[in-house]
Amino acid sequence: MSLHSAPKILIIRRDNIGDLVCTTPLISALRQRFPDGWLGALVNSYNAPVLDGNTDLDRVFAYTKAKHRERESLAGILWQRLLMTYRLRQMQLDDVIIATTSPQPRVIKLAQWLKPRRIIGFGDAQGLDVALPLDNAGHHEVEDVFRVASIYGIEGPPPACRVVAPIAVPPAPARCVPPGTLTIGVHISARKPSQRWPAERFAKTIKAIAAQEPVRFLLLWSPGTEDNPLHPGDDVKAQEVLKQVGSGAAVIARPTQTLPELIAALAQCDALICADGGAMHLGAGLGLPVVCLFGNSGAQRWHPWAVPYRLLQKPSFDVTDIGVGEVVSAYNALRADIPVRAP
Repeated sequence: MSLHSAPKILIIRRDNIGDLVCTTPLISALRQRFPDGWLGALVNSYNAPVLDGNTDLDRVFAYTKAKHRERESLAGILWQRLLMTYRLRQMQLDDVIIATTSPQPRVIKLAQWLKPRRIIGFGDAQGLDVALPLDNAGHHEVEDVFRVASIYGIEGPPPACRVVAPIAVPPAPARCVPPGTLTIGVHISARKPSQRWPAERFAKTIKAIAAQEPVRFLLLWSPGTEDNPLHPGDDVKAQEVLKQVGSGAAVIARPTQTLPELIAALAQCDALICADGGAMHLGAGLGLPVVCLFGNSGAQRWHPWAVPYRLLQKPSFDVTDIGVGEVVSAYNALRADIPVRAP
């Protein structure tokens, strides 16, 4: 089936932050291909801020997962979701793209209810009008999702990921550093236990880099207590890092309660040191050079896309086996790729 020059296309990506960031190159390419078309995205309230300010999209539809609700009742969430899907059905969509690169039977049923002309997805599940084979070639997540682009005659490699920082970003407070000093983000939180680097090593890394040149550090973490069952936090870990660094470096503490706060903080940085995870992909989407620490995750599939980076991963797939000296060396190797900040 051939599409007209201004199709209505909905992209569904309801999973993690990094997954949605890795879908933005496909969204950008579709906008270039169909400048007069309608492009929408269906996401969840958890990852939706990734698309805030993204002018490639005409509209973002977001629903709240039951596990993410706070004050809302379950009945209220379900009612809002029903209204949203009804509005989408009334739009008479041309294509629904299920951008998750694994079989999604429940999402296919949702797509069928929207009554588009075509449903495009991955795998051999029933209900897909265009089914792309599951990836067996070891592609990056960006490349894997971008295989959808060929259906629309889009050729060439995927562009960079795109995350838009808030328009008004307050500058990081100056603290005993000269004008034009680099700001290095150090994100210490990680969802997976195998990705959690110890506090004392973050502190030693900050002090070692600060000893080489004047640098401002933005210490980033998910606030809260470690034993919170819904949203574990790293307040204790952050305080330990700050205590061990002491006055040995200019460190600005920046807990980020929400995803927009994290994006705004990352936008103040010139480079990023972090474990594999959502913050790493957000940094790449903002164009930051990255030193990334990988534990038990696939580096070939999930490394930062289209930005300078240095990746550290041990055969044990345990991030605690990575030494401070290795991280400092990786930062020094990346240093030439960090743009010089104008005073």
